Amino acid sequence: MLGRVQHAAKLLKDVSHRTPIFTSRTVDAIAGCQIFFKCENLQRTGSFKFRGAFNALSQLTDGEREKGVVTHSSGNHGQAVAAAAQAMGGVPAVVVVPKDTPQVKVDAIAGYGAEVVLCEPSQKSRTETSEDIAERSGKILIPPYNHPDVMAGQGTIGLELLQEIPDLDGIVVPTSGGGMIAGIAAAARSIRPECRVFATEPTGKRLQESIAMGQRVAFPDIADAMLDTIADAIRTQPIGDVPWPLVLEHVDETVFTVDDDQIREAMHFAATRLKLVIEPAAATGLAAAFDGQIAAAISSGNGGGSSRTKKVAVVLCGGNVDPAVLASVLQ
Repeated sequence: MLGRVQHAAKLLKDVSHRTPIFTSRTVDAIAGCQIFFKCENLQRTGSFKFRGAFNALSQLTDGEREKGVVTHSSGNHGQAVAAAAQAMGGVPAVVVVPKDTPQVKVDAIAGYGAEVVLCEPSQKSRTETSEDIAERSGKILIPPYNHPDVMAGQGTIGLELLQEIPDLDGIVVPTSGGGMIAGIAAAARSIRPECRVFATEPTGKRLQESIAMGQRVAFPDIADAMLDTIADAIRTQPIGDVPWPLVLEHVDETVFTVDDDQIREAMHFAATRLKLVIEPAAATGLAAAFDGQIAAAISSGNGGGSSRTKKVAVVLCGGNVDPAVLASVLQ
């Protein structure tokens, strides 16, 4: 996977943003370790998803691009595919999104020139609708996480982090279908095996149980309807079957879990103290830092035993927050 990620980095070099890394002494004091925020909320289309989408579309033949692409998304991947298609000269794109997707994301997808198709708010409906469109139209399906080229594009985040912070001890990644964390973990641990990669997620997803069991577990209460959480970008359960082997091999067994109130508090802090607008999914890592989960994990296991202050990167995966949600958080 490292070779795929390095190739993706070359393709993305003059197309995607090399997003900045922010720090905060206040956050470090609260968290109990040194935190480095990788600001993918400042990436093109407002999230990390542009990396994977552009890399995947770059691998298509001229004939495939002429036919166009179709995808399904909770919003961010749809924006990324639409923007990548536009950047490649107007590749026809169809994006299937749940009908409860924040309007700001739907408008952005359409603004990049893609056709938006609404479906029921379930993983089954998203998948079946997009597959049906692909079969009828001949368009190429670009899934949001279950695709090696998408994963490789997201993995470039790990490359950039270790280029700027070579002695990084850990990376905290908001996790849904697993494409981003699989790409980052495979790349980062190939370069620096002692760097631990942690998933963070909203309460109820129970990824830690899957890792402990060594197999993907679909919990009946959320497997199809998707998790009821303010973090609309990371509701998918379980991890996709393509990223899963990399997650099982490279991702730490400790998974950080935070609830909606913690996410809101982290969003409020980010906006008022860090001057960063982040969506709820992006706030999960900051929330985990605030309640001590990151410090406790990074000081244990193979990360323990050193007197040096631990260095942990937290990926702020996106900034495409529904204005109504942001307004309620700031009140």
